[in-house]
Amino acid sequence: MSENHPHVLIFPYPAQGHMLPLLDFTHQLVNNGVAITILVTPKNLPILDPLLSRNPSIKTLVLPFPSHPSIPAGVENVKDLPADGFRSMMYNLGKLRDPILEWFRNHPSPPSAIISDMLLGFTHEIATQLGIRRYVFSPSGALVLSVVFSLWREMPKRKNPNDENEYFNFPNIPNNPKFPFWQLSPIYRSHVEGDPSSEFIRESYLADIASHGIVFNTFMELENVYLDHLMKDLGHNRIWSVGPVLPPGEDDVSGKSNRGGSSSVLASEILAWLDKCEDHSVVYVCFGSQAVLTNKQMEELAIALDKSGAKFILSAKRATKGHASNDYGVIPSWFEEKVAGRGLVVRDWAPQVLILKHQAIGAFLTHCGWNSTLESLIAGVPMLTWPMGADQFANANLLVDEHEVAIRACEGAQAVPNSDELAKLLAEAVQGNNVEERILCASELRKVAINGIKEGGNSFKDMAAFVKKLRDEATKIETNF
Repeated sequence: MSENHPHVLIFPYPAQGHMLPLLDFTHQLVNNGVAITILVTPKNLPILDPLLSRNPSIKTLVLPFPSHPSIPAGVENVKDLPADGFRSMMYNLGKLRDPILEWFRNHPSPPSAIISDMLLGFTHEIATQLGIRRYVFSPSGALVLSVVFSLWREMPKRKNPNDENEYFNFPNIPNNPKFPFWQLSPIYRSHVEGDPSSEFIRESYLADIASHGIVFNTFMELENVYLDHLMKDLGHNRIWSVGPVLPPGEDDVSGKSNRGGSSSVLASEILAWLDKCEDHSVVYVCFGSQAVLTNKQMEELAIALDKSGAKFILSAKRATKGHASNDYGVIPSWFEEKVAGRGLVVRDWAPQVLILKHQAIGAFLTHCGWNSTLESLIAGVPMLTWPMGADQFANANLLVDEHEVAIRACEGAQAVPNSDELAKLLAEAVQGNNVEERILCASELRKVAINGIKEGGNSFKDMAAFVKKLRDEATKIETNF
């Protein structure tokens, strides 16, 4: 590749919350003159359609999906698996190592760098073998990765192996975060020493630490202390915060904006419904692409939404192939009729970016996945937090305790909220005394986030610095050859 157009292999991890930000970041790389090949398995290829139609120069590398006893035939994305599917998927994708190496060695103009998701640490070894750099793309924030790196390096154990509530402290990380055992990364909690799959996963995280650098979908003003900490911790400054990475064409209201999935209601219909609502009067409820509520949780949530009197949009995911469908994702039969006109129910995938940007939205009850968090911040919408797993507990702490743009509503994947308490929180979120104050806090952070990605902002500068790094590396490799 010429000096102006370095060639990069992008390898997203097949989960909606991981793929979408990396694909949005890829769009920015193309706009900055980087030549791209994206690696996916066949069933994930359609997720690239919006990106490929905007950027026809992007090449794809489609490799067959390896089989795994815990992954049902035909499933290639963890959105179709229960939450514990992440481990099987991580281990399984490691089997693509040899096909990737072979592709590189037969390519007339192979990539000069690999950018892969944080859950694909095995690609660091591939890059090392090929004499190129591997960069980690983190769809999670810097606080979370600080904790995760500390866990996998130190491998702390519980004093009492049966105590789920034993606290783990991280005194070396700013603000001394601490979490009960049950809130730590489920991938870490399920580690079994000596088990091949577990050891592969640990090696993956250690490979992230050893990789040449990390690109974060976060921004300096949100996580400054944790970005600084990671530079000290890793012993280099090859950390770039380029977020919030926004989807291209997010203002499309034609109904085609359902990136990542299809919805039971057209985007244009949802927006038409919101247009009839007063400013900041609607609560948006969504728990991301992975979580499916149990029927009991769904029932209490439905009762709370009914009792609250607040207008709302509820985006509810149905049970996946891995769930016992009778126990998960069922909305009570009485609910939709009872709240008709005041509430809108969307099944499966909601056009979240469009919804959050609408002036009628006054609060967001969220699982605190990092994409949802950033989308809410960029829209200036205060949050009610219900973290359920993965990075979400740390994200909730960041929002509630450090930036005061959120209020705790519930905690835990199995927690069943008290419908009276939740109804009160939902009502107060859009009608209470502190609504203006919370909106002001969220608006301030929104301004900072938007200024960061504009020309001259911190994220804009980091993006430019990262692209320069890719160009310099590509030139170096060409010179060596």
